[in-house]
Amino acid sequence: MRITIDVDAGELKQIQKLTGQKKKSPAVSQALSEFLKLQGRQKFIERALAGDTDFSQTNEELEARDVYEAH
Repeated sequence: MRITIDVDAGELKQIQKLTGQKKKSPAVSQALSEFLKLQGRQKFIERALAGDTDFSQTNEELEARDVYEAH
C-alpha cells in the first residue's frame, strides 16, 4: 500500500544506514517490518514471564526437535 508520511531527514538517514537500504521506501518498509516483529517478540516474552503460555513440549523435546530440523 502506498502512503505519504513526513519523516525527519536525520531519522530517515539513520534508518537507511541501519537497514542497509539505499532507497528510502525499502528502508522505511524494512524498519516497520522489523519493529512489528520486535513488538511481537516483546509481547510473547511478557506473556511467558507472566505465565500466560502453555507449552506442550518439554525443553528437552524442543531441543531434540531443533537438532532434528537442522539436518
